[in-house]
Amino acid sequence: MPMNALPARFEGTSLPLTIDLHMHSTASDGALPPAEVVALCKARGLTHMALTDHDTVAGIAEAERAAAREGIRLLPGTELSTRWSGVNIHVVGLLPQGVRGALVEGLEAQAESREKRALRIAERMEKIGLAGALAKAREQAGSERPLGRPDFARALVAAGLVPDITTAFKKHLGDGKAGDVKAMWPELAEAVGWIVDAGGVAVLAHPMRHGLTRRKRGLLLDAFRAAGGQAAELVSGFQNTDKTRDLARQLQERELYASVGSDFHFPGGHLAPGSMSSVPRTAIPPVWTHPRLAHLCRPCSGVDPAVDDGAGGEAAGGAAGMLSSATSH
Repeated sequence: MPMNALPARFEGTSLPLTIDLHMHSTASDGALPPAEVVALCKARGLTHMALTDHDTVAGIAEAERAAAREGIRLLPGTELSTRWSGVNIHVVGLLPQGVRGALVEGLEAQAESREKRALRIAERMEKIGLAGALAKAREQAGSERPLGRPDFARALVAAGLVPDITTAFKKHLGDGKAGDVKAMWPELAEAVGWIVDAGGVAVLAHPMRHGLTRRKRGLLLDAFRAAGGQAAELVSGFQNTDKTRDLARQLQERELYASVGSDFHFPGGHLAPGSMSSVPRTAIPPVWTHPRLAHLCRPCSGVDPAVDDGAGGEAAGGAAGMLSSATSH
């Protein structure tokens, strides 16, 4: 394979991939400025990356300048918060054409929702003993960016109400807890439509982390695909290999592409840019072989990417074609 080329298929090798399509910076709830995220990616040997801050693209311009200096191929992105059947579902938008169309107003609406949501979370955190919750979360954020649950989690730790962030989520901020405010997010299908309308690729983020049964995860994947979703994160950080293989079967049944990402937020933890479980051998095509992302794949060993006709409906057919091709090798 040529230097810096991405693999055209997942062969089950233990060699680390040089691409990470899910990372965060100080533009949302990450600890490093966008340029420092890019520099860390370079230091860790990555050749391709996406910056996917929550409900914003505010860090993309800085990241693009840094990527040009570092010689890394940067894909603009964002991670949208949505609702599906009472569950908070995140959708990564990989945006080769940037923000346009319905996504422009969608991101504006998300920013407003985040402000209202922060107020509601603050009210609930004050009831459990975090006085001045909004100000303390803002202090943890260190900027005027929209607040997220991790900011309140750090505030709870700083106030001595919980020993660590994990406990903060387990007791107060995780799914179904007092700080889990999701009623303001758009429905899954609406957010997927924004991404597809912008010429992007909609990726279901970390489908293994919601505590869903296999059957309900299948229903989620069905709804996502029906809405125009094109891919899902087959690997997100570190996960059980057998469960990854089972997820691969679910994606293959629905002719979805497979994405990979560390979901990096801060240095010093067990996740770093490019750190994730290896991908088992599978016929599912990597998301970077999707026609809308073909520029990332040049050169890719063994693939001649199709040219996107600009329509949103080519995703499933393109995946089916790639699946057929990959299976024949």
